[in-house]
Amino acid sequence: MAIDISASYNRKSSKFEAGFHWAKPETVQKVCEIVRKQLALHPESDLTSASKFSDLGADSLDTVEIVMGLEEVFDISVEEENSQSITTVQEAADLIEKLVQKKTEA
Repeated sequence: MAIDISASYNRKSSKFEAGFHWAKPETVQKVCEIVRKQLALHPESDLTSASKFSDLGADSLDTVEIVMGLEEVFDISVEEENSQSITTVQEAADLIEKLVQKKTEA
């Protein structure tokens, strides 16, 4: 399992935020595929784990449809409050890993 530790400065709250990203590379890749398909992006478009949906032209409806696609592909259910907090490929992949793990432990 890959673990990526990063830090960023949140301009809105004027605080540094540390993040732990533990999604598997194949999960990140699958999220990228779903985002490309949903947003009709070119197959060669440069998507990374840090790609923000809004920077790719996604509006709130697109984000809902991305989440619905993730739910279908990964056979998970994302609660509304979680879906509203997903803004990047990495956040989506991390949430998927968490929900899949939770599902297998149940």
